[in-house]
Amino acid sequence: MSERPDRRPSPSAAKRAGWRRPADPTGATPPAGPPTGPRPAPAAPAPPNHRSVIDSAVYRDGRRIASPASLADTFRQLREEPEGMAWIGLHRPTEPELHSLAAEFNLHELAVEDALEAHQRPKLERYGDTLFVVLRAARYLDAQEEVDFAELHIFVGPDFLITVRHGSAPDLSAVRRRMEGNPELLSLGPEAALYAILDAVVDGYAPVVEGVQTDIDEIETEVFRGDPAVSRRIYELSREMVEFQRATRPLVGMLHGLMAGFAKYGTDEELQRYLRDVADHVTHTSERVDGFRQALTEILTVNATLVSQQQNAEMRALAEAGFEQNEEIKKISAWAAILFAPTLVGTIYGMNFEDMPELKWAGGYPFAILLMAVVCVSLYVIFKKRDWL
Repeated sequence: MSERPDRRPSPSAAKRAGWRRPADPTGATPPAGPPTGPRPAPAAPAPPNHRSVIDSAVYRDGRRIASPASLADTFRQLREEPEGMAWIGLHRPTEPELHSLAAEFNLHELAVEDALEAHQRPKLERYGDTLFVVLRAARYLDAQEEVDFAELHIFVGPDFLITVRHGSAPDLSAVRRRMEGNPELLSLGPEAALYAILDAVVDGYAPVVEGVQTDIDEIETEVFRGDPAVSRRIYELSREMVEFQRATRPLVGMLHGLMAGFAKYGTDEELQRYLRDVADHVTHTSERVDGFRQALTEILTVNATLVSQQQNAEMRALAEAGFEQNEEIKKISAWAAILFAPTLVGTIYGMNFEDMPELKWAGGYPFAILLMAVVCVSLYVIFKKRDWL
């Protein structure tokens, strides 16, 4: 995990002097100097009252011996403690702060640029004797029923560990307290703190997995209940699972890469067991996430089928209703035509013109009644044969 094959808690003072810039006699922080490559994009200004340094401490033999108030004090305390280790926790640091750390601990400019810009994929890269790790932490928000992702950057060197958070998760203060409660483990060096952070990030996936499982169970119920809003919920959860896969899949390869270097870098046996346990949890979580995405795909297919069936049933019902309505209209139209015939005859003979034929005929009334009856019966027979009545 680091370049120290002897696995001592910290390097010698001579070794530290070989890779760190010499201290300014005035005690000021050494300048970063002009970058040799392209300058990173300016960092977003910190909000008012924003404190970048969450916690900074110097440890010796796994026990905190100093809690400097500033980065410059931390650098000075670490120089005065040859066998010490610095653990610096930052939250959305400014560009000058990261450049001061880069100058003090000889951090690679590409890694510093990544830590400034954020929005990186999970990865593990080695720059000389410094390890740069990018993690994606996750937490489940019960109120919104969604997954919130945060980015964490970690620099691990021979005698320092720097964490740069771009989000609220994970709770690294709890990780620090846990390690301070176990000095024997923390005395193994920065690699032990890295293990604890990896373990915290992976453990943070468990509540997310349970929350997503609950969401999927609810979605299945909503699908068969015919909830019209379920399609959007499936889509949104599927997108979150894609992000979850991007957070967990690379972590599997990263941990296996660390385990492959156990022999080369002389990793402590206790840390080897811890890291294997973390790798097992990550693998299990990654498999669960893959299963969730497959399940959501199948649920979306089932929902589309059910929606299609429901639409077909509604169209069939509309067609049947239209057919029944048409039959009723035909009946009404047939009876209207039948009733129109006597009305027409009666209207003609009711005009009372003097020169109108058949007005003085004695058989005129019976003839009109007979004519009405014949027309009505004829229309009834015609409509009956055509199934209008």
